Amino acid sequence: MSPIRVIADDREANCAVLEALRNISEVQIVVQRLDLGDYEIDGRLLFERKTLIDLVTSIKDGRLFRQASLLAASPLYKALILEGTSRDLLASGMRREAIQGALINLTLFFGIPLLRSMGTEESARLMVYAARQFQWIAKSTLPHLVRGKRPTGKFKTQLQILQALPGIGPESARRLLEIFGSVEAVFSASLEDLKDVPGVGNVRANAIRWAVSESRSLYSLSEDPVL
Repeated sequence: MSPIRVIADDREANCAVLEALRNISEVQIVVQRLDLGDYEIDGRLLFERKTLIDLVTSIKDGRLFRQASLLAASPLYKALILEGTSRDLLASGMRREAIQGALINLTLFFGIPLLRSMGTEESARLMVYAARQFQWIAKSTLPHLVRGKRPTGKFKTQLQILQALPGIGPESARRLLEIFGSVEAVFSASLEDLKDVPGVGNVRANAIRWAVSESRSLYSLSEDPVL
């Protein structure tokens, strides 16, 4: 099999995942700034790595869905590696339902696969294993994967993301993109701006804001088990 070339974002330079990757003989590592994701592998795979605490923080400050919209629009095959155990969340102050809701959005509506890891070494092994599987599949059965790009454009991907919103069909999704310019801008738009979009109106605008906003009441401490 070919060597695995990993480009690691320079913000991961001091991370134990990078050290674990360096200990795998067939992995070649380059550290540089990535515009998107934390690890790009063989120019085909893109991984965003988050600890469970990172996940909670990004849900609270709104970064998660902005990152997800950009990640989903990437032509590379991508996945989110969620690292840690449920014990990490005991002091997070976020209810199980809020976390599950975020993961439903990521996996079902944004179409980003989720890989679970117990720790940094397992995260490294997951990425290497995924790269090896990709090499084998691309070589043996699906030659179009060798090009490393999904056979779809960014605009098509953005339309698919927006059509996952309540009441939004192909035409409404197209209008939203034309008016706001990006999925991220649609998610950040105010209720009043959404109402003004032809074909959206009050009901759909409220449904969109409901879908992309998190209720603060879900961030209260809970004795419920998490994940």
